[in-house]
Amino acid sequence: MAENRRSPIKNAEHPIAQHSPDKPPPDEPLLRQGRRADPALEQQSGPEQQPELEKERENSGPDSAGAKEKTSPDDSKPAAGIEKTITESRQRKLRLILRQCDRVMLMDFEILAMSDWPDNYSMAVARRSRDLWLFCSLLAAVVFFSGMTGFVPAWIAGGGFGVFVILLLCGLPSVRGLITRKPSYLELTIKRRQMLQDARKHVQHLEGAEGLVWQCAHMSEFNTSLRAMRFSELLALSERRVLAKHMTRRQHVRLYLIYMLEAEKGYSRAEKAFFEGHQTALDEGWESVATSSEGST
Repeated sequence: MAENRRSPIKNAEHPIAQHSPDKPPPDEPLLRQGRRADPALEQQSGPEQQPELEKERENSGPDSAGAKEKTSPDDSKPAAGIEKTITESRQRKLRLILRQCDRVMLMDFEILAMSDWPDNYSMAVARRSRDLWLFCSLLAAVVFFSGMTGFVPAWIAGGGFGVFVILLLCGLPSVRGLITRKPSYLELTIKRRQMLQDARKHVQHLEGAEGLVWQCAHMSEFNTSLRAMRFSELLALSERRVLAKHMTRRQHVRLYLIYMLEAEKGYSRAEKAFFEGHQTALDEGWESVATSSEGST
C-alpha cells in the first residue's frame, strides 16, 4: 500500500518517465542538438569574456565592415584630391579666358554706337538742296555765256553772272553758315566717313594681333548668345585677323557693338566664377590653387 501511494508522487515528479523515449511529450518543446563550440576559443576566453567576443562577432559582419570603409578617412583623401584637381583646372581655364578677353573692358561705347550718325532723311534733304544749288548755278552760267554770244541781252547776261557769283559764294562753308544752320550734303558725307573711320580704328585696337571676337567665343559657357549664327561671320573674319578691314558699313559696326556687349556680360560672369573658385580654395585650404589665383589678379 505504501508503494502504491508513492508511485503517483513519483510519476508526478517525473512526467517524462510515462512517455516513450522516441517521442517527446506533447506539452514540452522539442530540443535539438546545436553546433559544437570551438574548444580553443573556450579555453582562451573565460565566461567573463564571452559577451565581448559576441560583440566582436557582431561588429565583424559585412554590414559593419562596409560602414567602416565608408567612414574611413583614407577614402575621403582621394575624393578631396580629385575635387582639388578639378578646381585647379577650372581656375586655370578661367584665368586664361580672363587674360585673353580683358580688352573687352576697353570698349568705347560712344565710338561704336555712332549716336551722331546722320540719318537717311537728313542725307536726302541735303542731297536735294545740293541738286537745287547745282541746277541754279548751271542755269546762271548758261545765261551769262548766252549774253556773251549775243543770244540774250547784255543786262540779262550781267544778271546771270551776278547770280552765278552769289551761288558760288553760298557754296563756301563760311558763307553758307551765315545763311542756314543745316549741314550740307558734303559735310554730312564727310562726317559719316570720319565716324566710320574712327570706329574701324577702335575695332582694330580692340582686336589686336590675336582677334578679340574669336577669343571671346570661348566665353560661350557663361553667355550662350555668343554662339548665335548672326555672329558667325564676325568670328570667321576675326580668326583670320581681317575683321577691321571689312568694317565698311554702319551695320557691321553695330553688329560688332552688340557682340561686345554680350562679351562684357560673359566676361563679368567668368570673373565672378573665378573669384568664387578662389574663395572656395581659401576655404578648403588649397594653397596651390589660391596662390595661382592671386597671381593672375
